[in-house]
Amino acid sequence: MSDFRGIWVALATPFRCGQVDFEALQGLVNKLLADGVRGLVVCGTTGEAAAMSEDEQLAVLDAVLQWAPSSQVIMGLSGNNLQDILAFQEQIQRRELAGLLVPAPYYIRPSQQGLEAFFKRVADASSVPLVLYDIPYRTGARIERDTLRRIVRHPNIAAVKDCGGDIETTLALIADGQVEVLTGEDIQILGHLALGGAGAISASANVHANLYVQLMQQMEHGELAAARASFRQLLPWIQIAFAEPNPAVVKAALSVQGFMANELREPMQVCGAMTLERLRPVLQGLVV
Repeated sequence: MSDFRGIWVALATPFRCGQVDFEALQGLVNKLLADGVRGLVVCGTTGEAAAMSEDEQLAVLDAVLQWAPSSQVIMGLSGNNLQDILAFQEQIQRRELAGLLVPAPYYIRPSQQGLEAFFKRVADASSVPLVLYDIPYRTGARIERDTLRRIVRHPNIAAVKDCGGDIETTLALIADGQVEVLTGEDIQILGHLALGGAGAISASANVHANLYVQLMQQMEHGELAAARASFRQLLPWIQIAFAEPNPAVVKAALSVQGFMANELREPMQVCGAMTLERLRPVLQGLVV
C-alpha cells in the first residue's frame, strides 16, 4: 500500500490580474514544505481547478513539481465526461507524482453500478495510486457504503479522502484496512485521527500548516491532551475558514499574511467585509 499518512494541503492557486501568479505559488509551496506537511494536492477544489483550463492546470502542476518532490504531489482529476477524464489523465501521468485525487463524476448522478464502472475505468488506466474523493455534497453522487468498500479493493486505489458525512462508513473503511482514510472535513481532524484515520487533506492548512503537523505528531505519539490543546487553538480558524464558499476565506487569510493577492476566479467571490473583520483577530490568535 502507498503511504499517504499525514497532513496534505489542498493547495490554493494564487491569481493576479486573472492569471496564475507563479511567484506567489512558489512562495506558498516553499512555506508549506518548510512547515513539514506530508504533501500538496494540486488543482483540487481549493485550487479552483473547475475555473481553470487543462493547460493552466498542467502548468501549475509542472511548476509545483519543480519545487516539491514528486512523492509529495497529488494532482486533482475530475469531470463528468469519462473519455475527457481519461485523456487528461494520460497527459498528467506523463509526469512523476504521488497520486491522483478523483471524485465521482459530478452533476449526472450515476447509479451505484455506474460509479463502480467509472472508478474501475480510471483506476485501470492509472499508472499512479488513486485517492478516491468521496464528497457527495459537491458531486451530487452518493457512493453507498458497500459500493465504496467494493470500489477500494482495486489495487490502484490507495486512499480515500472522506467527506461522505457517514461515520459508520468511515469506521468501516478504517477497519477494512484496504485503503488509508484521510478526512477532508477539517473540523473532524482530531476525531478522525483518534478513530485510527491516516491523516487529512486540508484546505484550512494552507494557513499555519505547522500547527496541523504538530497536531498530527502529537496524536501519533499518544499525546492526547497536547493534541486537544492544538486543536482548540486551530478551531476558531477552521470554523471561519469555511464561513464562505471555499477558498474565499483561505485566500483572504493568505492575502493578509502576504502570500498572495486576494483574488478568485469568477463566479467565486472574495469574502465579504464582515468575514474579513472577523478573520483578522482569529489569525492573530494563532501562535506560531
